[in-house]
Amino acid sequence: MKLQNLASLTLFATLCWGVPARAENLQHVQQLMSTRECQSCDLSRAGLVFANLSAVDLTRANLSLANLNQANLSGSNLADADLSGAVLVRANLSGADLSGANLAGADLREAYLYGANLEGANLDGATLQGAIGLPDELISAEQFYAWGVAEYQRGNANGAIAYYNQALDKRPDYSAVYLARSLAYYRLGDEERAIADANRAEQLFAADGNENGRLASVQLAEGIVEAQEALDEANERGRGGGGFLSFIGGLASLLLRFGL
Repeated sequence: MKLQNLASLTLFATLCWGVPARAENLQHVQQLMSTRECQSCDLSRAGLVFANLSAVDLTRANLSLANLNQANLSGSNLADADLSGAVLVRANLSGADLSGANLAGADLREAYLYGANLEGANLDGATLQGAIGLPDELISAEQFYAWGVAEYQRGNANGAIAYYNQALDKRPDYSAVYLARSLAYYRLGDEERAIADANRAEQLFAADGNENGRLASVQLAEGIVEAQEALDEANERGRGGGGFLSFIGGLASLLLRFGL
């Protein structure tokens, strides 16, 4: 009977959780699913995709590199747990106790974190883009800026601007953000705001003694004006906007050079 139960558990883990737990951890997986508690358990690399783990007690558990993609961990106790490198994409962590947890390198994209206790949690290198309910004080201006750059590269200028605005809320004198936001505004056809941001970037780079950044900002502001004039002239002659597209590509390279 014990062998039959073990075989059934193995099959269940393979079919339902996507990535099976290592054989030496099956006992701990079984304990977790049957008792809803597994303090200090070794669940490293366990496959718990879509698992319903609401209100479980995983205090000090080792969940490093575990696959918890879209798992329900609402109200769970993960205090001092090791979640380093764990996949928590779209996981429900609302109300979870993550105090003192190690989330270094964890993937928390679009995770639901409203009401989660993150006091003392280690989030070094964690991917947090799109996480819902993450306290703003845990996100740096640099992180917001990096997310904005990623959105811009995906062609989402509005999304990029939203992240840039959050970066500037935290750090109003962040010169590279003004340069980046200028590009996003120009992509949306708002030349006035684009030029204003390029000019502001120039002032801030100059104040920082960053001559390369200052010159890039000047070239950006001048280039916007020149490109728009060229586009207007091309439209009057019935030509396409190829020059406009190539100019945008050049501006993007400036963003990568002076932003990151």
